[in-house]
Amino acid sequence: MDGPVGLGALFLSSFVSATLLPGGSELLLFALVSQSPVLLWPALVVATLGNTLGGLSSYLLGRLVPQRKVPARQVVWLRRFGAPLLLLSWAPLVGDALCAAAGWLRVGPAKATLYLAAGKGLRYVVVGYAALT
Repeated sequence: MDGPVGLGALFLSSFVSATLLPGGSELLLFALVSQSPVLLWPALVVATLGNTLGGLSSYLLGRLVPQRKVPARQVVWLRRFGAPLLLLSWAPLVGDALCAAAGWLRVGPAKATLYLAAGKGLRYVVVGYAALT
């Protein structure tokens, strides 16, 4: 699986991986780049875009929740450290909660997108370059 088909599957997998649904985007990225090293940068862009959009879907869901509930630990951290905490949005389990909490706290969409993309992109860069070695 390479080229457009591989990149399309990678986009879908990375989007789904950023939601509460299970996904294996890192494994797919690793396999794709291992088979076709020339696809490293296109694959990094596609995976980062898909995973960022998936994270933003959690952010948007968080914005829909009324602000009447007692904040969870992640929300307190996000309130204290602000949007840069979204650099950890790639982390399993806690990342989804951070994205939703950022939406619930009304973190600005531009800042949220910037930090989501940076954190998720850096993780994929590590995986992508690991596939080349």
